[in-house]
Amino acid sequence: MSAERLLAQFGEQQVIGFFLVLARVSPLFLVAPLFSSKMIPARARSVIAVGLAIGIAPIAVNAGGADLATDVWTLGGLVVKELLVGLGFSFTLAALFAAVQVAGSLLDTFIGFSFGALVDPVTGTNGGVLNQLYALVGVMIFVAIDGDAWVIQGLARSYEAVPLTSAPDIGTLVEGAQLAFSGIFGAAIQICAPVLLAVVLSDVAFGLISKVMPQLNVFAVGFPAKVTIGLVLVGASLPFVAGWIDDELQRSVSTALRTLRVDG
Repeated sequence: MSAERLLAQFGEQQVIGFFLVLARVSPLFLVAPLFSSKMIPARARSVIAVGLAIGIAPIAVNAGGADLATDVWTLGGLVVKELLVGLGFSFTLAALFAAVQVAGSLLDTFIGFSFGALVDPVTGTNGGVLNQLYALVGVMIFVAIDGDAWVIQGLARSYEAVPLTSAPDIGTLVEGAQLAFSGIFGAAIQICAPVLLAVVLSDVAFGLISKVMPQLNVFAVGFPAKVTIGLVLVGASLPFVAGWIDDELQRSVSTALRTLRVDG
């Protein structure tokens, strides 16, 4: 279908609104959890992005109130602005899953699983066993608590904070991204703290044993014991991780919307 026929059938404002919405939706499939997963083929992600843009476009066009510009330079600026807003919204959510994966990486390092790094099917990068476990469990929890619905609803509500014809407050946007990034390690410690503490205490205990009984091969005894302690506590702590992800997902969506303020 040619551009002229497309404009004649749907209207100029609707077509422009669709492409602007697609620009805000696209970063979701590059950065946000689950939506950017390497387990989903790129073509499928593209189709889903277009479908979301078609569904959200009427809401976005009506929320703006003013007519959308039609000249090339103004449209180019609006597209860049939409990409920036979508990236800011998605980055805050990505920080949540980054914390979960960092927690798994810390446990891999302290328990000893980091020696056998494998390809993570979620992100496509190398990761240890617990890194992959936490990533997959995080995705399952995300789906179980309807996290995808939370994200889509939050993205639709972002047009109330920043309409298509308005620009976000760059200072607030950068500050929100900075806070999300700086909180990743702290959140990771919250997730893995019980297991990490137990593993460190077991290392201390075997260190004391090696001083008392130098003839004992502590490495041969301690490594299997540390792995057993770590896996048992990981299994016991996963239900608490599920509750943490549920609470943090709602907070992350709210934080992402708060960072999207119109520049006054």
